[in-house]
Amino acid sequence: MRVCLASTSPARLMLLGQVGIRPLIVAPDVDEEAVVAAVEAAEGRVLSPEEHVLLLARRKAADVAARLADDAPDFDGIVIGGDSMFELDGAVLGKPHTAENAAARWRAMRGRTGVLHSGHAVVRVRPGEPSREVHAVAAASVTFVADMTDAEIDAYVATGEPLHVAGAFTVDSLGGAFIEKVEGDPSTVVGMSLSTLRTLVRELGVEWTTLWNLTDPSLTSL
Repeated sequence: MRVCLASTSPARLMLLGQVGIRPLIVAPDVDEEAVVAAVEAAEGRVLSPEEHVLLLARRKAADVAARLADDAPDFDGIVIGGDSMFELDGAVLGKPHTAENAAARWRAMRGRTGVLHSGHAVVRVRPGEPSREVHAVAAASVTFVADMTDAEIDAYVATGEPLHVAGAFTVDSLGGAFIEKVEGDPSTVVGMSLSTLRTLVRELGVEWTTLWNLTDPSLTSL
């Protein structure tokens, strides 16, 4: 069974590799801000974090699945799309992008607990057949250490790691030492909930173990 990851996230790629899956990688062509703005304008409201991540995960998976149908009509497998955002006290915290923003985030987060929301969409693609899609949102709470010093924050931000990840932190790299507790599927905080993915894959009639493909590199290219 072939697997295509509709993401260029190193964390999501690493997660799949750790569980025996080496996916084909195709970057989705989705303007995330424009998509969310259009839906919110049409509905006259602000999307909740759960709706936000699910919308983008579905759009990313759909975009790549459609392109595979055109560019690789013999593709037989699944496409995985995902999106994540961190919520603290009702405020949604995406990627900080700048060192100043990242440092301010960490000063606000230390000693507190927030929720990482992760949207998942899986599309079953088969030659000559309509695609099928299933989706779900997973969430995990993250508690940060209270005694993180300003010097530690500045040193962590200086590594550049927190600038381009949701919430300005990682649990599986340098940021892990500053996280006291995770409640929920820990892989959710890394980028995707593996248990949620397994459930979605099975909804499509695919057994998770058929995705294990590390010994067949031919499956990672078109």
